[in-house]
Amino acid sequence: MSQGLDIERCDLNIQINRNNHHTDQFSDPHNLIVRRGQTFSITLHLKPGSEEFNLGETTFSLIVETGTVSYFGFLDTDWSAMAYADPSNAVSVIINSSPNAPVGLYSLTLDQDGQKTRLGQFILLFNAWCEKDAVYMDGEERGEYVLKDYGLIYRGSPTQIKGLPWNFAQYEPEVLDICLKILGEKPRFALDTDQDYSKGDPIYVARLLSAVINSNDDRGVVVGEWYNFDGGVHPGTWTGSGEILHKWAESGPVRYGQCWVFAAISCTVFRALGIPCRVVTNFGSAHDSDASLVIENIYDEDGKRISDDSVWNFHVWVECWMMRPDLEEGFNGWQVSDPTPQETSEGIYCCGPVSQKAVKEGELTTKYDAAFVFAEVNADYLDCILMSDGRLVKKGGSTKLIGKHISTKAVGVDERKDITHEYKYPEGTATRSNSKFRKHSHSFSKQKIRLSLLIKLTEEMTLGSDFVVNALLTNNCMDVRNCVFQFSAKAVCYNGKKGEECCFTSDKVELSPGEEKHYSLKVEYNKYGPVITADRLIKLSAVVIDKTTVDISTAERTIILDEPDIEIKVRKCLPLLGDIQVNNPVTAELTLLNPLPEPLQDCSFTAVGAGLTDSKPIIIKIGTVPPKEEAKASVEFTPTSAGSKVLLISFDSDKLKNIKLHIDIDVKE
Repeated sequence: MSQGLDIERCDLNIQINRNNHHTDQFSDPHNLIVRRGQTFSITLHLKPGSEEFNLGETTFSLIVETGTVSYFGFLDTDWSAMAYADPSNAVSVIINSSPNAPVGLYSLTLDQDGQKTRLGQFILLFNAWCEKDAVYMDGEERGEYVLKDYGLIYRGSPTQIKGLPWNFAQYEPEVLDICLKILGEKPRFALDTDQDYSKGDPIYVARLLSAVINSNDDRGVVVGEWYNFDGGVHPGTWTGSGEILHKWAESGPVRYGQCWVFAAISCTVFRALGIPCRVVTNFGSAHDSDASLVIENIYDEDGKRISDDSVWNFHVWVECWMMRPDLEEGFNGWQVSDPTPQETSEGIYCCGPVSQKAVKEGELTTKYDAAFVFAEVNADYLDCILMSDGRLVKKGGSTKLIGKHISTKAVGVDERKDITHEYKYPEGTATRSNSKFRKHSHSFSKQKIRLSLLIKLTEEMTLGSDFVVNALLTNNCMDVRNCVFQFSAKAVCYNGKKGEECCFTSDKVELSPGEEKHYSLKVEYNKYGPVITADRLIKLSAVVIDKTTVDISTAERTIILDEPDIEIKVRKCLPLLGDIQVNNPVTAELTLLNPLPEPLQDCSFTAVGAGLTDSKPIIIKIGTVPPKEEAKASVEFTPTSAGSKVLLISFDSDKLKNIKLHIDIDVKE
C-alpha cells in the first residue's frame, strides 16, 4: 500500500542549481532559474515523525505548468524525475526538463492521489549547453554570446569605425521578468498560434522579438525616430538596455531608438532567455525599397539627386544561433534578426530570422526575408539620369560599395571582428557573380570611364573647426567635353538621408582631352554647426554630367567629424585600502574640452556600470561650458560585486551630444 509524504517544506536548492545552470549572475537570489534539458534538484523536508520515503512503496506525481501548458506526472513527455531518500528525514528529487519545453515561469506541484502540495516555482530558459536543445552551441563562445552583459556596438563609416560601449544588463533586477513579459506579447503574425507552446521554438521567439522590439504595429518596446526627438530621449543618449526595459514595463513604448538601440535591446532579451546572440554592424548598408536588389542613384539632368533608395552609413542588427529544421540542410547556425522597422514582412514590421548562410549563398526565397537582407549586404549601386523626356538612362555604378566591413565584437576581447566573409563571397569571384545571386546584371567594370571624379581630404576635420575639401575632375576622352559640375556638402543622418546643405559650388566647364580641373569647397562651422546631427556626419557629393553624351560620373565621401575625448581618472576614496574593493567608495574625475567656438548649454556627465553604480545611471549636471574651456565633474560610486567591471561614461549638451568612453575596473572582494 502506498504511503504519503507529510511535507514540512521544499528546498529548491537555488544556489546549487543556479551555479550548475550558468544562471548565478541573475540578480534576484531568491528565484530558481534553470535551463531546459538539464537536471536540477529539489529537496522535500518531511515533518518530524513522518514515515520515511521508501522506493517502490511511496508514490507521488509532479506537475509543472506554464501558461496553458501542463505536464502531469511526466507521462508521455520528455520530462523525467527520480527520487531517493536523504539521511536527514528528507527526499531528494532530480528533475530533468525537456530540451524542447517552452521557456518561461513554471509552477511546481506535488500530487499524492489527488492531494496537491505547491512546492514553488522556477524560470526555465533555453540551454546552449545542452546538445539536444535547438540553440546548442559548442565551445567558449557561449560565455560571450549568452553570459556576457557588456559589449561593443560598431558605428561610423567604412573608413572610421568606432565601438560604442553598451550595457546589455540582462542580470539587473527585474530585467529577466521584463524579458519574459516581452515574450508574452502577441504580434499579429502569431494570432493563430498556440503561443505558450511556441515559446519553446527559438525560430518563433526570434521572429516575435523582431516584431515587438519596435512599436510600429503594437505596444512594442522602442519607438523609432531619426529626425525629431521632442518628447523623448535622443537615441544616442542611451548607454544600456536596463533603463529602456524598465521604462517600457512601467509605461509602454519608449521614445526614441535607432538601429543600434533596437539591436541592443534585442540582444539583451535573446541572452536573458538563453539564446546565443551577437550584435552585427553592416557598413554601407542598402535599403532596397522595391526589392530590385539594386540601389538606383537617380539624378536629373542638372545633377540633382531625386531617388528614394538609400544607403545607410551603417546599419545594426543581431544574429541568433539556432537549428533550422524548417529549412533545407546546411542552414543551421547564425540567423539574422532585425528589429529596426524598415519594411514590412507578412504585413508587419519585422525581419528574420534568416540563415546567414542562405544570405551568402543567394538563396533569396529562404524564409524569412532573405532577399531584403541579401540586398543590404550585396546590392548593386547604379547611377542613372532621368531625362527631361522621361527616359531613365542607366550609367555606371559599382558592386563594391554595399556591405563593407561587416563587424561584431570578438569573443573575449574588446576588439572588432570582421565577418564580411560570412555574408558574401569576395568581389570578382565566380561564386559572387553566379546568376543565382543576381536579379540584375550590370557590367560595371567593362564601361569606359570618360569623366572621372575624385574627392580628396587634405586635413583633419574636428567638430567646431573649418576645413577644406577638394575634388578632381578629369576628362579621359579623346575629345572636348562640355559638362555641368556640382560639388556639395550636406549634413546627413547615419541612415543616408540628406539633411540641410552646408555649402555648394557648381560650374559649367569645358574640358580638353586629358585635362584636369581642381575644385575646392570650404566647409565652415558657422554653416554646418546649426544643421549637423548628433551623428556628426557630413556627406560630400560631386557630380559631373555631359548632357550631350549623357555621361555621368559621381564621387561621394561621408566624413565623421572628430569628437573631443573624455578624460577619466579613477581613485579610491579610502586610499589606504589598496585595491578597489566591494562596498568601498570610488571617485571618477571627468574632464572634456569644449572644441566649439561657442558655449555649450545644459552640459552633463552620466556614469553607469553593472556592479558599480547599482545598475542605475548617475547624472552630474554642470550647466554651461564656455568655448574652448573644460567641462569637469566628479562622480562617486560604490562597487557592489567583485570581478572585472565596465564603467560607461557619456557627455551630453545642447550642441555636443553622445560623447562616450568606457574603462575596465577590477573590483576585489
